[in-house]
Amino acid sequence: MRKILSVVVLSVSAAALPIIASAHGCVKGAVVGGVVGHVAGHHGVAGAAVGCAVGHHEAKVKEKQAAQARASVQAAPSPRLSPQTH
Repeated sequence: MRKILSVVVLSVSAAALPIIASAHGCVKGAVVGGVVGHVAGHHGVAGAAVGCAVGHHEAKVKEKQAAQARASVQAAPSPRLSPQTH
């Protein structure tokens, strides 16, 4: 029975890895939210859930801004260097 349970747990964990990998900012937000929720009245789980959502949103905003900055740098014309005559 233990072997079956271990195989099930390992397979579920392996299946969840792509989901966890795409959750940018979630872990950091969940930790902060869990601590704040716990301190604010023993609502650590609710705080972790909200913190995960906020952290993921902030990471997406930061990623979008970085992509826009890269696009604007690539779209800007390069300055032409004129030959100097002395």
